[in-house]
Amino acid sequence: MTVAASILVFLLLIGLVLTGYLLFRPKPQKEPEEAFPQAWRDLLGEHVRYYHQLDPAEKERFEDWVYSFILNCEITGVGVEVDDLDRLLVASSAAIPIFGFANWKRYPHLTEVLLYPATFADDTFATEGADRDVEGMVGWGYMNGKMILSKPALHLGFEQAGRSNVGIHEFVHLLDKADGETDGLPEYLLGQQYTLPWLELIHKEMEAIQAGDSDIRDYGGTSPTEFFAVASEYFFQRPHHLEQAHPELFAMLERIFKQDLS
Repeated sequence: MTVAASILVFLLLIGLVLTGYLLFRPKPQKEPEEAFPQAWRDLLGEHVRYYHQLDPAEKERFEDWVYSFILNCEITGVGVEVDDLDRLLVASSAAIPIFGFANWKRYPHLTEVLLYPATFADDTFATEGADRDVEGMVGWGYMNGKMILSKPALHLGFEQAGRSNVGIHEFVHLLDKADGETDGLPEYLLGQQYTLPWLELIHKEMEAIQAGDSDIRDYGGTSPTEFFAVASEYFFQRPHHLEQAHPELFAMLERIFKQDLS
């Protein structure tokens, strides 16, 4: 190869590296320029139990995180209107699992949350036709970087006092993915010394679900990935009940999320 050809190849490589950096570097975080709106504060107090139970200083920190999320992540309606309550419920779903981590500022691989008018199909994301039983999903393929949530299911998770919340469920999947794999083993959060006890606990609890001897939702028995998300919903929705029914699981989730909900 001639010197000129070598220089050309080198310049091309530099160009590719610079192009990749410009395309995939994290976007600068937008910061709130105005105070948290009182109308939003009222909506959080009325619709988000987790927020309602925080002390004043924690409420302010929660508001800051919610405001930042709304500014930095697109929340788009697909066949539905998106209002302030929708945005606040999505942002609260994102804030609740990471609230124990003061330095966690963003979900780096998430660019947009899509709100659908109903459940949808998991393979085509279609909202019409058969096999539309999915309430929420972290997107893949051409939907990579996006999350899809059924708007009615999102609202129901915050309106009812049960153990399920689809918004929290899907954001826990994103946390699970922080170590590179969505596998029910949040090594990034858990610490190596607790990995084996966590895996043993997962399999014990999944066996109980599959045998019909558990009040954890059946979907949690389908895989370690879904168990982690389903158990996390339960943890944040009904922590005191989980502590009574599954004390070992409750203690481990407190450790994972670094939150004292007892």
